Amino acid sequence: MTLRKREFLASLGMAAGAGLSGAWAQTAPKGKDLGAVAPEKRNEIPHRKVTTRNLFKVSDGYPNGVAVAPQGVWVAEQKAQGYGQSGKKIKEAAWLFDWTGKKLKTVMTDSSNTSGLAFGNGHIWMGANGGAEGIYEVDMDGRTVSHRQIPLGPADNGGGCHGLMWHDGKLWIVANRIKAILRVDPKTWTPEFIIPITTQRWHGCAWDSSHPGGAIWMVTGSSDVNRYVMQNGKLHHTTTCGLMKYSAATGQLLETAEFEDGTADAHGLDMHDGKLISCDAGVGPPGFEGTGSPSAGYVFEINFVS
Repeated sequence: MTLRKREFLASLGMAAGAGLSGAWAQTAPKGKDLGAVAPEKRNEIPHRKVTTRNLFKVSDGYPNGVAVAPQGVWVAEQKAQGYGQSGKKIKEAAWLFDWTGKKLKTVMTDSSNTSGLAFGNGHIWMGANGGAEGIYEVDMDGRTVSHRQIPLGPADNGGGCHGLMWHDGKLWIVANRIKAILRVDPKTWTPEFIIPITTQRWHGCAWDSSHPGGAIWMVTGSSDVNRYVMQNGKLHHTTTCGLMKYSAATGQLLETAEFEDGTADAHGLDMHDGKLISCDAGVGPPGFEGTGSPSAGYVFEINFVS
């Protein structure tokens, strides 16, 4: 049998490796039993499916944030600046609707490419992903009370926001740059607690008081350009859209859920009478014309079906 040079050199390498391995096994010190206990098997994370029911359609702009208030529900407008629009600086609105979709109030804000909305301390809080990014605190007359960057980043650029929530005097921020849900004291702007995000897509968040110590739901999933396609006369998701539920006290992942095929492409999130409320902006990455989602432009409720 003829042994080629390459094969011969390879066989020498394997033999040398085997010799070294044997020698190391004879000379290496044996490990000491330190009494370490193997970790317990993690509990399986519960997973459910959800469907959606459209409540009313927002007539103007793209809804990309919801915040429940005593009078109804606030909805943040996203002009999608630079996403096929003029790209010019345009004030974006926060609208107050009743639950039939009747518009009760409009507050114009300096937020740009808004993605995230909270209502607390009598003010609107808008999360900007365009222009001067950060969090805009706005009063009922449209005056900017404060504009601050998301903490834990450069002083002049803390990155964009994909969700906001007000609970018990604290502001929770779904922060893009650090990829985390961040609890901030709105008076001192001091970061207090962080929950890391481990998914491809993150969006609005909502408080769930039914869990001991409180929990936070967050919109999640994957994010591609064509989120829906028509196949055999039916709309089908091309990406995953779902929810994650975290302990607000520890950050532990408690539960996950996925949207049934052909339902909404969720963005904002809040809780109303024990039900999650969301909205569907219907927009995506630059050059995007629309998701094709059946709930684009709507405020809707989320219902667990399994």
